[in-house]
Amino acid sequence: MLAAVTAPLLAVDVRSLEARNSDFSTSSSTDIPLAPPAQADDQQAAAPTPQSLEDLVAERVADTTGDKQGDCLATSVYFEAKGEPLNGQLAVAQTIMNRTASGRFPDSVCGVVRQPGQFSFLHKGSMPTPPRASTAWKRAVAIAKIARDGLWKQVAPDALFFHARRVSPGWGKIKVASLGNHIFFR
Repeated sequence: MLAAVTAPLLAVDVRSLEARNSDFSTSSSTDIPLAPPAQADDQQAAAPTPQSLEDLVAERVADTTGDKQGDCLATSVYFEAKGEPLNGQLAVAQTIMNRTASGRFPDSVCGVVRQPGQFSFLHKGSMPTPPRASTAWKRAVAIAKIARDGLWKQVAPDALFFHARRVSPGWGKIKVASLGNHIFFR
C-alpha cells in the first residue's frame, strides 16, 4: 500500500517545482538555469521595468492620454515645460497632480490648471491647442501618463508651486527643487 501512495510522489518533476517556487530546492547549485513558470494563456508576461525616465517616456509616447484630465495635464506640461529636461517636465506634471490631492486646490487636473492666475499659457481661462503631431506634444503625453499613474518617484517631492527662474515672487515657501528653468516649492 505504501508503494501505491508514494509512487506518484516520486514521479514529480523536481525542476518544475523549483520553477514554480524559488524556495523549493534540492541542491545548493545555482548553475542550472530554470525554466520560467508556465503562464496561463490569458496572462501576459510582465514587461521589464524601465531603467530610466527616458525609457519610461519612450514606452508611453502617444497622441493622447485617452481622457480629458490627462490631456489637460499633457497640455500643461507642453506649454509650461516642453523645452525642459524630462525630469523638469515630470516635476511640473507631478506638482499639478500634488495639487489635485492636497485638498487646497480643485480636485481635478483641469480645475487646477484653470484656476485664475496660475498658468500663463491660458488665454482667458481656455486651453490653447498644442500641435498634436509634434514630438514635444507626444513626449508631454508620456510625461502626463507617468505622473498621473505614479510611475516615477517624485522629482520635486511634495511640491505644490513652481515658477520660472527669471521671476522672483518672494513667496516665503520651502524650496524643494530647482530643475531646468523652474524652481519648485511646497
